[in-house]
Amino acid sequence: MSKNVLLCGVGGQGTILASKLMAAAAMDKGIHVLSAETIGMAQRGGSVTSHVRMGDNLYSPLIGRGQADIILGFEPGEVVRTLPFLKKGGLVTVSTRPVRPVTGSLTGTDYTGLEMINYIKSKVEHVITVDAVRASADLGSSKVLNVVLLGTAISSGMLDIDKNDIKKAILKKIPTKFQELNLHAIDYMQSHSFR
Repeated sequence: MSKNVLLCGVGGQGTILASKLMAAAAMDKGIHVLSAETIGMAQRGGSVTSHVRMGDNLYSPLIGRGQADIILGFEPGEVVRTLPFLKKGGLVTVSTRPVRPVTGSLTGTDYTGLEMINYIKSKVEHVITVDAVRASADLGSSKVLNVVLLGTAISSGMLDIDKNDIKKAILKKIPTKFQELNLHAIDYMQSHSFR
């Protein structure tokens, strides 16, 4: 049995940390994990994609087209770009708030992300949308957006890890001064809906 999770977003959203937390949580449970990132110009708001593969008989860290069980989307346009990786019957969990690309700012293009969300819903049967920016604001820090989205994916029940597994990973991977905030974010997403 294996689980393939593709995380996608733009630089600065915490996509890579979320993938590392997921991988650490799975490894602590004795699940074999392979992971890889494709980063591009991540520090300047460019595309970031992380592949996390959990389970047996894995020989490559990269998820092939049509093989992702879950796409965890930090930005709606990035989810649209990675949809070919989702397998039939797979789940998309996506933040409803877009990150306006630099080209949009330069040309005056109006990008709200709504057209991307509508496109995703027209192509994918199982979609969970979450206002991760609002949830992060309620928690008091934009720095937990990644854990908010990870908590939403855990709530779906489709991951082979649960909130307690992620909490253990947070205690190991996140600096002490940010641990309480991130632990609270996981609990918060289990009890609130931002769809």
